[in-house]
Amino acid sequence: MFEHCDGEKPKQEEFWVEKRQLPAVKAGTFYRKLDETLREMEFAGKVRDLCRAAYKKASSGGRPGIDPSVYFKMLMIGFFENLPSERAIASRCEDSLSLRAFLGYNLTESTPDHSSLSVIRTRLGVEVYQSALKIVLTGLYEHGLLKGRDLGIDSSIIEANASLRELQHRNTEESYWEYVKKLAAEAGIDPDDTKAVRRFDKKRKGRKTSDEDWVNPHDPDARVGRTKDGACDMFYQPEHFTDLETGAIIRAEVRTGDSGDSEELSDRVLEGCRTLAGVCEDPKQEKVGRSLTTDEGYFSAEEVCALQSEGIRTVMGDPHESHRNKDKRCKVTRQTLNKAKRAVKSKSGKALLRKRGEHLERSFAHVLDHGGLRRATLRGKENLTKRQIAAAMTYDLSLLMRKIFGFGTPKQWTAQSVSALIRLANRLVRLFAGLLSSPLRSDSNGRCSDNLLTISRRSWIIPEIRRSSTGC
Repeated sequence: MFEHCDGEKPKQEEFWVEKRQLPAVKAGTFYRKLDETLREMEFAGKVRDLCRAAYKKASSGGRPGIDPSVYFKMLMIGFFENLPSERAIASRCEDSLSLRAFLGYNLTESTPDHSSLSVIRTRLGVEVYQSALKIVLTGLYEHGLLKGRDLGIDSSIIEANASLRELQHRNTEESYWEYVKKLAAEAGIDPDDTKAVRRFDKKRKGRKTSDEDWVNPHDPDARVGRTKDGACDMFYQPEHFTDLETGAIIRAEVRTGDSGDSEELSDRVLEGCRTLAGVCEDPKQEKVGRSLTTDEGYFSAEEVCALQSEGIRTVMGDPHESHRNKDKRCKVTRQTLNKAKRAVKSKSGKALLRKRGEHLERSFAHVLDHGGLRRATLRGKENLTKRQIAAAMTYDLSLLMRKIFGFGTPKQWTAQSVSALIRLANRLVRLFAGLLSSPLRSDSNGRCSDNLLTISRRSWIIPEIRRSSTGC
């Protein structure tokens, strides 16, 4: 009884279990439908072709490489399950039998570790992710979910995986906290009192944390600014280039927080139009890229001129319209500004602005708030751009599944199933209520006549029920 009271565990003897006695690995309904969608567009084979060169360079012995289609599937799981980090994605895939079946792993096989995901992410370039997004866009185009005529662009904010307390001065490499403690000591405040120093830093005059003077050594691309809730933190700006007719994301990128929206706007738009031209089989770009709709933050006279010279109609408000009216500009610039002004005030322009609020804001809500990317777990603009493109690709897949199957996320599938059960229960209740309110009557031969057909037609529960020929 007290043989192992000293804390030592008995040695495990050999234990054999037949494979057929192990739990069956079977994907859930949603992930089965997702796998069908990927097989239809031949996603796995095309992704392997895209990544073949990177895997050749990395083949230098060691463990065998992980299928790149499995890697992208795991990123899709991170979007649908609202998992922010690669570590969380790897842990979820390891624990779930349904996700194991979706990835193609048996119960006795080990799923990819989070370190393997990091290695693959580093190995693949941004252009590979963009090409994978193009595969999904081709599937959308084949199902009529990509038009490419009216386009929109907008940006949001994600919190960086960096702390303000770790800031260092670019020249002296002095930490921000030591700098504040020195100022507090000069003002007569005990530098060892952390709360007092924080209150002093918050209310001191001339407080300014400029990106030109301060940098986080662990994430140099992060910038200091205001987050969505108004707090001061380090952040990035994700940007989506979207089809306003269907809501499909054509291009995604993460930019530094101090990057202006109008900087190189025409270059980014033209790159997205080239992608559309390849997907929509319009090499001369005669149909795609007819208009671009943005908010006032993207307005720049030079960029508007560049876009209109390419035949793209610009629908964006001018925040400095009153000041520009007093300026004496050249005739070409004045015509461009007047053309942009008329586009904003036109009936079609107002309709496009409403679509911008509908589709662009919705894509950010799905990708950032419900896709686990509002708070970054990676560091560096390139790594965040890769993850953002993968999330945009999965978002487009959800649009395609919503058209084919009626649901685009696991929550929508669950809600649809519950709604179907509720509708079935309501119909059964109405059916039995009609039976109780209308009793059966006997005919001349002593058999009960079937009033079920009359009841069902009156309460529109069942469209057609054949009359029974049997007795009561």
